[in-house]
Amino acid sequence: MKDVEQKLRGTEKNTVLLRGKAPWGFALRGGAKRREPLLITKVEQGSVAAAVRLQTGDEMVSVNAVPLSGSAQEAISLVKSSHGTLTLVVRR
Repeated sequence: MKDVEQKLRGTEKNTVLLRGKAPWGFALRGGAKRREPLLITKVEQGSVAAAVRLQTGDEMVSVNAVPLSGSAQEAISLVKSSHGTLTLVVRR
């Protein structure tokens, strides 16, 4: 059963809109240099990210309508340049 769950995971894309200001309340890890997907590794309790149900393990696909190439630096730069709203597409 666990194998089926793992195969199904990563097929659903969700758009998450965060409103407010930095810090958004999540941590990111991975990327092309590590040969890993860009994953949300932590969501701070009580944060903007938690309020919109961003989840640990979500894979970031795009930031503010910009598709990610797999570079963590690119993702971080796009997140840091967001003011007021941050739109993420994540794969669950």
